[in-house]
Amino acid sequence: MIELISLSKSYREGNARRTVFHALEATIEAGSFVCITGRSGTGKSTLLNLISGIDLPDAGEVRVGGRNIAALTDRDRTLVRRRRIGFVFQFFNLIPTLTVEENLRLPLELNGISGEGEQRIGELLARVGLADRNGSYPETLSGGEQQRVAVARALVHGPDILLADEPTGNLDQETGRNVLALMSQMVRAAGTTLLLVSHSAEAARWADRVLRIEAGALVPVDDAG
Repeated sequence: MIELISLSKSYREGNARRTVFHALEATIEAGSFVCITGRSGTGKSTLLNLISGIDLPDAGEVRVGGRNIAALTDRDRTLVRRRRIGFVFQFFNLIPTLTVEENLRLPLELNGISGEGEQRIGELLARVGLADRNGSYPETLSGGEQQRVAVARALVHGPDILLADEPTGNLDQETGRNVLALMSQMVRAAGTTLLLVSHSAEAARWADRVLRIEAGALVPVDDAG
């Protein structure tokens, strides 16, 4: 479960401060698929950074599994991200000098997971339809294939939470739809919480719940007007 409690965040812009969130409240149930929408600049990516502990709030709490992420040390926040959170980005962020298999092995090595690791990699690559590309380098893959590898890499270590920032923003409509279907199927099968930021109406259709950032708050789309 993710709990956002009286969460506030602002940034300095020139001589003034811009408030992104003020006393924001929200609860994301464990195992749910939530889509976050909103205009550019409303703080969608900032929210993911706060939840993952990459950024810290000015006030309030971000609780992941009951722990206040903002109260942890830098090292402990890094360990939470490494062990409990997976990330999928718009531009894939695969390491170009590593093969597909090596990109998936990296999170396992960072978490000290061995033994079943190779089997897990093979199973995930089969799930995303790329079992025959394990020795390929990212540059030889299409955009859709790279994003499928990125989804597999984000889930290979068995995270509790998957954070996806515009994961279909660099894909054509059909490929994006296929990636969304894949993500939905995989997180539901694993019981992983998926928090996805997107402008895409297609993404919203896959979610259990859709929230919009509006005036520094998270508003259910049915109530947003």
